[in-house]
Order: sequence, then C-alpha cells, then structure tokens
Amino acid sequence: MLQAAIEAEVAEYIPANQDERDLSGHRLVVRNGHHPERSIQTGIGAITVKKPKVNDKRVDKFGECIHFQSSILPPYLKRTKSIEDLVPWLYLRGISTGDFPHAREALFGKNASGLSSLIA
Repeated sequence: MLQAAIEAEVAEYIPANQDERDLSGHRLVVRNGHHPERSIQTGIGAITVKKPKVNDKRVDKFGECIHFQSSILPPYLKRTKSIEDLVPWLYLRGISTGDFPHAREALFGKNASGLSSLIA
C-alpha cells in the first residue's frame, strides 16, 4: 500500500507540471526510474519500498533548483515515528541497557536493521 501511495503521488506531480518546457520544447519535469530499494522499520516489521525518481529541471525565482519532495516518504527515513517513540518508553518502563537487545529482538525480530544506532 505504501508503494502504491508513493507511485500515485508521483503520478499526480508529473502531469501537474507537464506544460513547463525549456526553450527546446523538452519537458522540465519527467519520471526517471526508481531509487534503490530501501527498508523502513515499522511497528508491523520491515517494509521494502522503491522511491520513484523525478527529474525536475525547474528553477524558482531565486535561482534555486526545484526538487520533488515526497510528503509520504521523507528522505533518509529509516523507521517510523512510532518506533522512535517506543525506544525511550521502554527505557522509562525499566528496560535496562543489558535487557534492551532481548526486548528489541522480541519486538522486531533477530534482524532488526536500522535500530542499532538507538542502542548505546
């Protein structure tokens, strides 16, 4: 579902800007494949997504490049907010540093990638 929502967001963005063209008549906003797959840690487990690439050659009035920014999938997102909120809550509930790897494994599985930076 997440992948479909991201694809729909891009499918809406491209046609909304299809009339913008350069001096040669080429469209300034075009679809350009996908970024490599990445995994996002969620409360229901890891979800793999492929973010579509959008080549946007437009420039704003200040001379800055305009880039497509997904409102659904922010750049560098590794885990959902609910996961990040859970970790401090576990510590507050008395999970010691030594017990945390066992709790993490019980909640997210043995290969809970992307959570190692949360554990000191």
